[in-house]
Amino acid sequence: MAITLPSEYGWVLLAATSTFFVNTFHSVLTGKYRKASGIKYPAAYATNEVAEKDPKAFTFNCAQRAHANYTENLTPALLALFVAGLRHPLIAATVFTTWSVVRVGYARGYTAYGPSGRGTFSIFSSVIDLGLKLLAIYGTVQFVLEK
Repeated sequence: MAITLPSEYGWVLLAATSTFFVNTFHSVLTGKYRKASGIKYPAAYATNEVAEKDPKAFTFNCAQRAHANYTENLTPALLALFVAGLRHPLIAATVFTTWSVVRVGYARGYTAYGPSGRGTFSIFSSVIDLGLKLLAIYGTVQFVLEK
């Protein structure tokens, strides 16, 4: 079986490369707040006791959690992008690029305001992610029904 990629599939790959920069943004943000908090490696987070007393440690924990949430959601989002892009490359690339931008907002909101700062971005991220997954399912069903 041969799969021919649509001519616009390059947009899908370009959208996927946005994740390199979003991940770097998260890494820099987390590193900045780790340094400010004085939390040493290999500790992944400040303890709850420390974070409750030290706003810098709390902010570090928020940055670290935002980064972890990003990496937890990245693999399924990329898979949905690649599958959806086989049938609907421009839509999939646009939706995924929007997801990447929203993930930057999520990290900024989380670190600036704590967990409440991620609310709107969390909702947008989830809706965009669901849309991309539904587009992947739609494209897959189209593929199956053509056989």
